[in-house]
Amino acid sequence: MDLTITRLDLRLRRRAMIGYALGLAVYSLVIVVLYPSFKDDTGLDQLAKSNSALMAAFGVSGSLTSPAGWLNANLFNNFVPLIAIVLTVGYGAWCLAGQDEAGTLALTATLPVTRVRMVLDKAVALLLQALPAIVLTFGCVLVGRAFELPVDIGPLAWTSVAVLLLAVDFGALALLLGAVSGSRGLAVSVASAVAAAAYLISSLAPVISWLGPAEYLSPFYWALGNDPVTNGIPGWRLVALLAAAMVLVAGAGAVYRRSDIH
Repeated sequence: MDLTITRLDLRLRRRAMIGYALGLAVYSLVIVVLYPSFKDDTGLDQLAKSNSALMAAFGVSGSLTSPAGWLNANLFNNFVPLIAIVLTVGYGAWCLAGQDEAGTLALTATLPVTRVRMVLDKAVALLLQALPAIVLTFGCVLVGRAFELPVDIGPLAWTSVAVLLLAVDFGALALLLGAVSGSRGLAVSVASAVAAAAYLISSLAPVISWLGPAEYLSPFYWALGNDPVTNGIPGWRLVALLAAAMVLVAGAGAVYRRSDIH
């Protein structure tokens, strides 16, 4: 598999990819290093209990001073997926609709590959957009073992995979929306709105009873529900996230194959 288009797109997006990855790594290290200063602060847990709905909106649930609770509240329930989704949605909206608007997609289409293959190459690039940020975060969290922040490698690894697939899902949605509409702005705005709604549903469902049934519709629940840093993640959830991405990419390929290029 040549992946020429993947390499071309990654070269064009390398600054954002590297910049976000390094920024997230620095942030993750800061969170890890700060944990010993807060692990015995009972006031944090009291604050979380007294404002459960507000805390849930920020991805905070359970104890803030336990190792898993600290990582969830400061990384995996909010900031890490946010950065990964920003990367993938931005690329997904740009790689077809954005390039078409800029008039550069026609040049890419002159390469000796089919349109479906072009979309598949761009889907690989979409995955690789967020991969460095996730890998660096994983490595920085492991450093926490030197800062009284023990964490099991297995659940942490699968949580990282789940966050990556979550970001790919929303990036693939932006890819499909861009293929259908031809508008980068529309693809970004709609995919971002869907991601925000899915996040709020998953975060607030545990504390707002009438939202409970809706959490099963949220990819955030599939990826991050039931504290995967502590409990691991069922295989069916990872399969569901991967299947959703594959369906969205297949839809983008089917639409793009029949579209006009400017």
